[in-house]
Amino acid sequence: MSYLNQNSKKIFMSGLLTSKNKSVKIRRISVIRVLSALLFLTVLNSLFAQSTQYDSLITAGIKQIYSLKYTKADSTFKYVQQKYPNQPAGKFFDAMIIWWKIMPDMNNEKYDDELNEKLDDVIEFCDSLLDENDENIEAVFFKGGALGFKGRLNALRSEWFDAAMNGKEALPLVFKAYEIDSTNIDVQLGFGIYNYYAAVIPEKYPMLKPVMLFFPKGDRKKGLKQLIYAADKSRYAKYEARFMLMNIYYKFEKNYNQALFYCNELLNEFPDNSVFEKYKGRILIKINRMKDAVNLYKGILKKYDKGLPGYNNPLKREALYYIGRDYFNKNIIDSSLIYFNECEALSKQIDGDKETGFRINALLYIAKCNEKLGNIQKALEQFNEVLKLDDFRKSHEAAKNYIYKIKNKK
Repeated sequence: MSYLNQNSKKIFMSGLLTSKNKSVKIRRISVIRVLSALLFLTVLNSLFAQSTQYDSLITAGIKQIYSLKYTKADSTFKYVQQKYPNQPAGKFFDAMIIWWKIMPDMNNEKYDDELNEKLDDVIEFCDSLLDENDENIEAVFFKGGALGFKGRLNALRSEWFDAAMNGKEALPLVFKAYEIDSTNIDVQLGFGIYNYYAAVIPEKYPMLKPVMLFFPKGDRKKGLKQLIYAADKSRYAKYEARFMLMNIYYKFEKNYNQALFYCNELLNEFPDNSVFEKYKGRILIKINRMKDAVNLYKGILKKYDKGLPGYNNPLKREALYYIGRDYFNKNIIDSSLIYFNECEALSKQIDGDKETGFRINALLYIAKCNEKLGNIQKALEQFNEVLKLDDFRKSHEAAKNYIYKIKNKK
């Protein structure tokens, strides 16, 4: 039986999902990311049928993952695997621990092999369960989730063909899971994500239009409503629904106040999640709440110094940059120079041979700081150094203008 038949599509696109029943360099959002996020929380629907202890263990482990408490989460899901060896949940969420080690720095490929191995293990285990019973909802959910995350990792690494193939294999499992159980509210998270991104992705990323031909059409407004409902009413999906809404309102809808609302809801439960804090800092800057942003970034630096998981060099660099920029705008130049010098030095360490906007802009600000402090020769040297780097948002034009200004003062 095909689970992408017209009846399934009609069910999916209808308005029946009511209260009776879901990061180049815009962080490489793709169709595959949509599917993986969809499947991540859709799989949680199966948990309602388990024992109270099982349910409590899974819930606690999920919270540990979002809190970036990797060691505790690892212990929790290892125990789940031992106590419930015939259930795929323990294996799947054990893999999600590795995924959330990637999330704070998606450019770091250190954990890629380990994640793929764990996801392959989930798929193999689910296949063995489906050989015995092809209606095993646990196996359907978690196999789909594993395929979705393999595709998402492919997309992060720009392996578009592999990403599409994994996504194509995963989507029928979503429809099958819905046909097996359409009553659980958490499923609206998955449908909401799909409806929204399937409508928006082709408009935002024309290069992905050919890929979308293989999938049902979406509905932006319906997707948002379903996500909001999942964020408010779902049992397990609420965290991921809020995360997706934060991303959507920040990156696509440009509704920064709504993005901040969902970001705050997440941080109220997971105050030490570096990914959520990074988003909050960027949102606060977008709405010109610099005082709050600077306070947040100073807190991030303290957490970095404490060695909290996820508070890494790229996030420290971002914090240094925005604090330095705030001091510069307040004409506190000595303090600004300290932060920009550290930011630029850290950027060299992070960037390697390919400089980022943080390094280029930090060097530009360093030169401007030295010009204000009267260190003219040093400023000229640094402006000329900017010209040797990539042109980032008219950085070359700015450097040339300052050089011209300085030379014409002499």
